[in-house]
Amino acid sequence: MKLLRILLLLPLLWSGFSLPASAQQKPAAGVFVDQQGVLRWADSRQEVALFGVNYTAPFAHAYRAHRAVGADLEQAIRQDVYHLARLGVDAFRVHVWDVEITDTLGNLQPNEHLRLLDFLLAELKQRGIKTILTPIAYWNNGYPEPDTGTGFSSIYSKAEAYVNPRAIAAQERYLTQFLNHQNPYTKRLLRDDPDIIAFEVCNEPRYHEPKAQVTDFANRMVRAMRATGLQKPIFYNIAENYAVHEAILDADVDGLTFQWYPQGLVSGHALRGNLLPYVDQYPIPYRNDPRFRRRAKMVYEFESADVLQPIMYPMMARSFREAGFQWATQFAYDPLAIAPYNTEYQTHYLNLAYTPGKAISLLIAGKVFRTIKRNQQFRRYPADSVFGPFRVSYREQLSEMNTDQEFYYTNTTRTQPKKPAKLQHLAGVGSSPVVTYGGTGAYFLDRVAPGVWRLEVMPDAVPVRDPFETASLRKVVTSIRWNEQPLRVQLPDLGSTFTLRGLNPGNRAQQQAQDGALAVLPGSYLLSVRDQDAAQWTTQAARVGVLGLSEYVAPLPTPDQPVAQPLPTVLSAPPAQATAGQPLRLQVQVAGAGPQDSLLLVAQHFYGRTRRLPMTRRSLTTAESTVPAELLYPGLLRYWVVVKPQDKSKGLPTLTFPGSVPGTPRDWDFYSPEHWEVPIVAAGSPLPLFRAAHDQRRVEVRGTENAFSGWADYVTTPAGEPALRLTVPVAKAGAGTAEPAPAVSLRAYFADQLPGRAGELAGAKELLVRARTSQPGARVQVLLVTRDAAAYAAPLTLTTEWQTVHIPLSSLQPAPMLITPRPYPGFLPLHFRPATQPAQLRLTDAEVLQVVADGPAVGSPLHVDLESVWLQ
Repeated sequence: MKLLRILLLLPLLWSGFSLPASAQQKPAAGVFVDQQGVLRWADSRQEVALFGVNYTAPFAHAYRAHRAVGADLEQAIRQDVYHLARLGVDAFRVHVWDVEITDTLGNLQPNEHLRLLDFLLAELKQRGIKTILTPIAYWNNGYPEPDTGTGFSSIYSKAEAYVNPRAIAAQERYLTQFLNHQNPYTKRLLRDDPDIIAFEVCNEPRYHEPKAQVTDFANRMVRAMRATGLQKPIFYNIAENYAVHEAILDADVDGLTFQWYPQGLVSGHALRGNLLPYVDQYPIPYRNDPRFRRRAKMVYEFESADVLQPIMYPMMARSFREAGFQWATQFAYDPLAIAPYNTEYQTHYLNLAYTPGKAISLLIAGKVFRTIKRNQQFRRYPADSVFGPFRVSYREQLSEMNTDQEFYYTNTTRTQPKKPAKLQHLAGVGSSPVVTYGGTGAYFLDRVAPGVWRLEVMPDAVPVRDPFETASLRKVVTSIRWNEQPLRVQLPDLGSTFTLRGLNPGNRAQQQAQDGALAVLPGSYLLSVRDQDAAQWTTQAARVGVLGLSEYVAPLPTPDQPVAQPLPTVLSAPPAQATAGQPLRLQVQVAGAGPQDSLLLVAQHFYGRTRRLPMTRRSLTTAESTVPAELLYPGLLRYWVVVKPQDKSKGLPTLTFPGSVPGTPRDWDFYSPEHWEVPIVAAGSPLPLFRAAHDQRRVEVRGTENAFSGWADYVTTPAGEPALRLTVPVAKAGAGTAEPAPAVSLRAYFADQLPGRAGELAGAKELLVRARTSQPGARVQVLLVTRDAAAYAAPLTLTTEWQTVHIPLSSLQPAPMLITPRPYPGFLPLHFRPATQPAQLRLTDAEVLQVVADGPAVGSPLHVDLESVWLQ
């Protein structure tokens, strides 16, 4: 009887224990994993290489925020998917917030969140974007607000989810119902939709030993999924729990998933300096394990968090391909409706309209990912910053792709397109030898036919606040301006007198170029040679690839006012100091001021002379003026910027910044106390690199997140001045790490603090450090890092008394740079050293200070208190 029961159960057991796709007689629909661990298209047998984003509008904060700002979620999704297609995205992944679409038993709940996910998947399908879904997120839905989810993930923690029988049963039930769910828009079961090419079981689980329990859980989830009839590859996270990675290597899965946050998360401000070494490589410790090699590799999330520089994504894509990945999706693309505020995960910020340079870098990164061969090896940075048709430059803040048919750039470039006559696609920010543009938004040119091009121009994006500070839907961080901007196009088949015609609804623009030049507002346009019959390209049905020629999506001006009457804003970042007796150039960012509006700099030596200085507009969004030397004697310089509208008939007032206050500082009733200020110091005074009293919001202070990890705090000196305290804990018995790591460190970018004293850098001879330690003999190191990521270090010998330590700059020796904030996942390298570097530091190239505390802590935690670091 027992044998009969076993025989009867065999078909059910076999359906649960289906072989990996690599061993199946018939490949799974769409893609399969071959015996070498390569993900291939089932029809062509070609390798898969897909690159894209995560996007979360149907769930959690993104869903609630859309409601809060009054956005139509379906329309918002359509608009965002259009922009993703515009950027060449062909991969989408999201960890589904199961807590919002299940009950506590794991039953699928048909509701608005699930419907919007279905709608999103249908929209992605129409644009040819492939999907991998992660059904289990393990997150509740609150961040950054209180939790409100009521599904099984609201009662079972990550650590409990794989050991609690009720939690395991809920997950099995949910996976079964989720895969068998029919999308009402596509009429497909999720498990059978050919555009959903694979599934990842769960998002970032939390496991611990014993390993066998982890393997058993993973296999049980796979069996539940296979029991539905699912034939597609199943991926599993291996990067989150390095201590038990063997358990996942032993599991019955087709692929392995990884993430990459190369400089950590949530610094609370924009990270500055050369971070390219952080993304120079992605070495996987177990990459030679046969169990690893026979699995497909996927990056489910990556991001250059807290970084706006448009240079990180292409280098990350190159490193992914070098490591053998076939799928990579950034986390997370910001929905257009809430991108002005960057409230959805403040540490991330990516949107075509609001971060144009970074968005074009994502486009280029996708090209890198699809062009570079899997496992292709590269030299290390900086030697690898030019590869194939790609170039990445920290100094120029430029990512670039240049082939016969495509030319893309993230910033103004002098590079000549390889073959202008053969160009088919161009996209950029700034200007190039082919396009001269006066705005700050992105633009796209696509060849439709000989002598016919589609032009798409995004509005100007003007940063008004650091987008990585604490976020709020009441605080705009990037302003959108619909300015008419000068544009000059020099494409061989268009000539110099081409015509322009508006394409998007409501765009009735018609112009004829003179010497290739015209003026454009945001929109989509058809450019054609004068004698070309372009009528066929102005119909609603006309398309280029997956994009309709007449399609156009862009946000309204910020604030939502008529285009002709945006209120101006002005931003300035005053230098930390300026040298007495030397003229000082001050530059500001401007939004909303028309080209004919006048800008004045009002400069005053505190309680002394005041000068009104005209400002020169370098572009519609930047202006500058030079304060004369006669005002720059030792003391304090205060300054304001006055914006005077040229057209008084519009009723716009004269405004003074900071504060956007009516009137000017010289008016008798000007009441605002706000101003910008710059200390003026005598030549030869110490140059500040770090001051604990001023720089709390500018620096990165982190432990290395291991058994020896330290932490930081701010304390006061006996004189009552703030000091940064680096704390090293006492090492635990038996603790250790794969790579020796310092406990805690300070990283301070200082290059933007010294432009007012740049002429004095070359004369500095020593580094002055005001500090103390609680335990003599502590290993503390101070480093200066250059723009080319070459580090030079010296030991910092401290006592228990406050003292100023003098370190001759000549004593700094080449040394590895500490990669801090700490990269994630934790197996990635903590140090970087270029293959070659000059023997001596060139101080004029230095931009980053690092102070590193290693310990040891004897008997009690070790404290290193740091008040200031100066050059003299």
